[in-house]
Amino acid sequence: MRTWRENSLPLSHPCFLERLPSPTLDLLKGNNKSLEVTASSRHYVDRLFDLDPQKVLQGVIDMKNAVIGNNKQKANLIVLGAVPRLLYLLQQETSSAELRTECAVVLGSLAMGTENNVKSLLDCHIIPALLQGLLSPDLKFIEACLRCLRTIFISPVTPEDLLYTDATVISHLMALLSRSRYTQEYICQIFSHCCKGPDHQTILFNHGAVQNIAHLLVSTSYKVRMQALKCFSVLAFENPQVSVTLVNVSVDGELLPQIFVKMLQRDKPIEMQLTSAKCLTSMCRAGAIRTDDSCIVLKTLPCLVRMCSKERLLEERVEGAETLAYLIETDVELQRIASITDHLIVMLADYFKYPSSVSAITDIKRLDHDLKHAHELRQAAFKLYASLGANDEDIRKKIIETENMMDRIVNGLSESSIKVRLAAVRCLHSLSRSVQQLRTSFQDHAVWKPLMKVLQNAPNEILVVASSTLCNLLLEFSPSKEPILESGAIELLCSLTQSENLALRVNGIWALMNMAFQAEQKIKSDILRGLSTEQLFQLLSDSDVNVLMKTLGLLRNLLSTRPHIDHIMSTHGKQIMQAVTLILEGEHNIEVKEQTLCILANIADGTTAKELIMTNDDILQKIKYYMSHSNAKLQLAAMFCISNLIWNEEEGSQERQDKLRDMGIVDILHKLSQSSDPNLCDK
Repeated sequence: MRTWRENSLPLSHPCFLERLPSPTLDLLKGNNKSLEVTASSRHYVDRLFDLDPQKVLQGVIDMKNAVIGNNKQKANLIVLGAVPRLLYLLQQETSSAELRTECAVVLGSLAMGTENNVKSLLDCHIIPALLQGLLSPDLKFIEACLRCLRTIFISPVTPEDLLYTDATVISHLMALLSRSRYTQEYICQIFSHCCKGPDHQTILFNHGAVQNIAHLLVSTSYKVRMQALKCFSVLAFENPQVSVTLVNVSVDGELLPQIFVKMLQRDKPIEMQLTSAKCLTSMCRAGAIRTDDSCIVLKTLPCLVRMCSKERLLEERVEGAETLAYLIETDVELQRIASITDHLIVMLADYFKYPSSVSAITDIKRLDHDLKHAHELRQAAFKLYASLGANDEDIRKKIIETENMMDRIVNGLSESSIKVRLAAVRCLHSLSRSVQQLRTSFQDHAVWKPLMKVLQNAPNEILVVASSTLCNLLLEFSPSKEPILESGAIELLCSLTQSENLALRVNGIWALMNMAFQAEQKIKSDILRGLSTEQLFQLLSDSDVNVLMKTLGLLRNLLSTRPHIDHIMSTHGKQIMQAVTLILEGEHNIEVKEQTLCILANIADGTTAKELIMTNDDILQKIKYYMSHSNAKLQLAAMFCISNLIWNEEEGSQERQDKLRDMGIVDILHKLSQSSDPNLCDK
């Protein structure tokens, strides 16, 4: 027989053998009622130590009846040391099957109390003891152990990794799936609650979860079907391997996607409709089902829109909107279809109207429930608006024209809930892609003010989206650009470029690049001063190509218009030329080299700056090399450099032409004039 003992206490451990002392009177002084309840609970624990096995069994049964629905009694029994004794009896081979089963039932009931109860059970190493119980031949005992494990694992205080500490546990649970409908229900529930992220998905997948669970989708038990469905919704989430496998699995001659579609139908329970929609959504997002497949366009999407209607419960509306936001997030056509389905854009406006009226609600619990879900509703609505408006200008216009929309977003940016703030920023980011809205609604509501506030000391996940939005607000046609500059944005963005977080580095440099486009000389100088030469070099040697490209883009924007080029090169010329040399010599892709040659072409356009190229033979040789390169883009960029250096109307042009002629540039130009590329010929 296999044993799992790694985390368990040995049966000889005093925790299992000795009764815990009664709580002292000091502990309970001044609380007569508590003392009375604790004293009355004492006899339940005492009976667990009786020498007569029959009396012990009866004591456990009486304890089971006493704790059902009574959290106070559960807490008392835990304090009085019932758990170690119950675990001892559960693991004793001399205990009858009935006694061991009843012990597991009581422990499961204790776990259904507060989170503190679950912590106490975990501290007593309940999980290894229950896993050990699964090796028993007795089915009723196995079911009781699984039910208790299920209750413990669905608690937020239980670390999911406890299920995976011993590799043989998962395979044993897979084997137990065939024992009864209860083992199926509880094991699927354990799997779906303990599957958090790709590592867990891989373990379950490699142990045959898909094949072992698939046939449960056609079980006669609704609970089993439902738990199997939930299992697939977490297994397939952001997992192409699982999703592609699911598409090709069939049960009773029917492929899984067809089974999921049947579960979407209106006559099925809402929970089932929602969960099967989540499965199909995950499979679609993972690329296993095409976005234009009828099961997505005609079944999944309309089902999720239905879930957003007023008729649904608050929780269902939240889950429906969030799943729909994920489904359409990257697909323009799905965004368009969703936007015209059942007046979805207007329907979502209702998400901001909870709780409806505090004075009208007399039930405090209901009010508390509504207030809690009001946050979740707003978060879900912002997320879905963000997905809807990600690409289409007309949809963005409809969203912004929805009643008080901009006010709601501005209010969302200062909410206490981080999740609502993040969703509001995402929504703002999506809408900020519109040139029209940047010039109108964003300006009318001075959106930049709360956005700049959000950027102060926000968590990284909010900073990433907020700084992306700022990039859009700093485009040259945005009226917000000037007030943002005046509010100290340069310092903030320069600090972002030093972040360890890659997305923040990219956004910081991207925003500075947008800021430098067609900017005044003072702004350009402020940017260079704020960044410092050292930081500029750091960014130009960043391992991420996006950071490098945006930094080169910034340099290109800084080095535009002759007076600016000459001014910047007179103060930073040596360092910039050094950086350009390093990149042209390094192992970089075509786009990076092309952007670098374009910077050289800009420098060559300066009046005095071009001398930094003409006096640098190394750079001239590199330009010559790229004129003969196999890539036409690089040839063209190198030609721009030559063109700017030899311009006839400029002073010293003859000397520059002579030097370049001596280098053999004319011969290369003759060859290029015969090129099959029309752009190269013209140049």
